[in-house]
Amino acid sequence: METFGPAQLLACYARGVFPMADARDDHRIFLVDPEHRGVLPLAGFHVPRRLARTVRSEPFEIRFDTAFDRVVALCAESAPDRRETWINPVIQDLYAQVFAMGCAHSVECWRRDRLVGGLYGVSLGGAFFGESMFSRATDASKIALVHLVARLIVGGYQLLDAQFITEHLTQFDAEEIPRAVYHQRLAKALTIKARFGDQPALAGAAALQVISQAS
Repeated sequence: METFGPAQLLACYARGVFPMADARDDHRIFLVDPEHRGVLPLAGFHVPRRLARTVRSEPFEIRFDTAFDRVVALCAESAPDRRETWINPVIQDLYAQVFAMGCAHSVECWRRDRLVGGLYGVSLGGAFFGESMFSRATDASKIALVHLVARLIVGGYQLLDAQFITEHLTQFDAEEIPRAVYHQRLAKALTIKARFGDQPALAGAAALQVISQAS
């Protein structure tokens, strides 16, 4: 995989596969094309009532793309509920290069000057491929996801790929679809010229309103 660079990585996403590693300290990577794919609905994204109240209260400052490398590094760290991760140094370097190309983005939750939660992913056409998230404060990763969904709706995206369904994602009405259906949705989304944008984050209430109007 020595010649596997950012252009090859983006080509993999365009055909529906993504890279992983077996462990943090394993420098090998492999490509995954799951039989069933997890996706989050942009039209019909469900925000639980308690979380909606927290989003409105704006416990964090939301920023985009100001600390991408740090977000990936924190996603790669082990945590009490996640002793091992699939993000190795090779993958970290690849995504840093994709970010420099403008095709990867981070959503960040800041408390004063401390980064306490966030997520990152890859953007192609009208598809956003969520890669990983982390939380060092209650609800931080969930709030980052809510703001990501609002931004994708405003930007005209059609597909939010979650890769695999987790208990964390089921509360947002994530669904699991067969590989063939996913590839059809991906092909359609790639024909769309969506825009992630560089505008400031919406206020919490405004983000929720965008999501509600899309449902």
